[in-house]
Amino acid sequence: MTCAELLIRLLRDTYGVDTVFGIPGVHTIELYRGLEEKRGLEDDGTDKTIRHVTPRHEQGAGFMADGYARATGKPGVCFIITGPGMTNITTAMGQALADSIPMLVISSVNRSDTLGRGQGRLHELPSQQQLVAGVARFSHTLLDPSALPEVLARAFALFEGARPGPVHIEIPIDLFPAEVAPPHGRTSHEWTRPRIGRTAPDPVLIDAAVELLNGAKRPLVLLGGGCVAAPDAARQLVEILDAPTVVTVNAKGLLGAAHPLDLGANASLPAVRELARDADVVLAIGTELGETDYDVVFDDGFVIGGKLIRIDIDPEQLGRNQHATLAMVADAGRALEILAKRCSEASKHTPNGSSDGSTRGAQITAAALEALALPTDPAFAPYVPLFDTLQQSLPEAIWVGDSCATVYAANHLVSQPAPRRYFNSATGYGTLGYGLPAAMGATLGRPDLPVIALVGDGGIMFTLSELACAVEEQLPVVIVLWHNQGYEEIRRFMDNAGVTRLGVDIQAPDFQLIAQGFGCAAVRVDSPDSLTRALTERNAKAPLLVEIDAAAWCHHVR
Repeated sequence: MTCAELLIRLLRDTYGVDTVFGIPGVHTIELYRGLEEKRGLEDDGTDKTIRHVTPRHEQGAGFMADGYARATGKPGVCFIITGPGMTNITTAMGQALADSIPMLVISSVNRSDTLGRGQGRLHELPSQQQLVAGVARFSHTLLDPSALPEVLARAFALFEGARPGPVHIEIPIDLFPAEVAPPHGRTSHEWTRPRIGRTAPDPVLIDAAVELLNGAKRPLVLLGGGCVAAPDAARQLVEILDAPTVVTVNAKGLLGAAHPLDLGANASLPAVRELARDADVVLAIGTELGETDYDVVFDDGFVIGGKLIRIDIDPEQLGRNQHATLAMVADAGRALEILAKRCSEASKHTPNGSSDGSTRGAQITAAALEALALPTDPAFAPYVPLFDTLQQSLPEAIWVGDSCATVYAANHLVSQPAPRRYFNSATGYGTLGYGLPAAMGATLGRPDLPVIALVGDGGIMFTLSELACAVEEQLPVVIVLWHNQGYEEIRRFMDNAGVTRLGVDIQAPDFQLIAQGFGCAAVRVDSPDSLTRALTERNAKAPLLVEIDAAAWCHHVR
């Protein structure tokens, strides 16, 4: 078979890839030879065929792959052309890198005998690999077709056993049609993926951690996106410790909806920061302890006053942002399971309860949330009826957000029943244009759940063309567009800094007319009642754009 055909068969048959996001180009047409072939049916009767989705821009392809990966836990896969295709997708790769999201980007590159020669060939870059390497865990140029199985195995080993992120494999266009024998004389169907184990923490350090945790009088737990695969263990551990717990934006839903020990993603706010300063032992697992989760007010005010136990799959991360008393390299889920078991065995007491059945940790958590008073805060109050309406109408929905006003509020206010049901681009890299295509990727990955995209009138313009793809693929995404006449967040920062507003009061198009031009249903709402009607009456098999005039909404709910 050819190198391109082997790639397709390995992705489909060995690694279980069922969806690929890509825009075909003259350099990648060989990748599409055999892509439509069906392997047949799985044991459960499902069709084992790779579905190809065509975005309208490579940045959209990357965001779709990102949303697919976050919703499913499986790597999102893209087929991208040489040169401009790769420069277009690098922003999406940067977001995935910042949030440790598994993404496999397969691209073409110029003919192997022309690489680096600067001959002015179609799509030529001086070094495509060097350009992309900065937004990838690794970037590899395939120069020997027979090495393809090894390179793919390396990529999926990273996704499963290390800190994940984007991986880029580029293949010279002359190697796509090159004949290649199946690996080790087997057929591609017989090539099995290696079984990757999860890294367990050092037993000696676990003993020390358990001693610290069980001796703590004022424990605090910080759980990040690295923990999302182990919600049961996470919940069990924090309940054994009776510890107030911060869950970052990417860990929302880890403890379930409105858990009595859940402080939410509110580590930047005063009452939670006070707990961090006063805690005698802080346990941080699977979290960078980075600015966009712990310091969104940008004052370096998140201070850990006691001993810090830190666990992360990335050893370098253990030395960043906060000084750890005890640091362990381990898979977050494995560490949670072991700690929950060990702390339960070693615990000599039960959490202190009160007459109403609440524990001391729950009382501390409730007091902190009461002190924050987020639902009545003037900055958040207008969004409370919006989120209540969305949750009542679509209680099981995955929420996917851009960098916009509704997302900034939802990060603090919204609680989800399970992990992988809330994510956005406001943390980490902080790109615009993410919300719509990432929500489409989530819909493709989890068709059993409704998906809500929270976007603003500024950010959606970066990837508005993906409405065409949503209609073409009949993806029932509910796009909630908060229209506040420009870049409201930047306006606020300019005002606070005493800078005259410039470039932020931008003119918006008629979103209703544009949506209709794409064939997408659209409606304007200005109140919870009209939003409820729109959601109740929507076609659940097609996308819907719900445009909310921010000023009218705030006036109505005031």
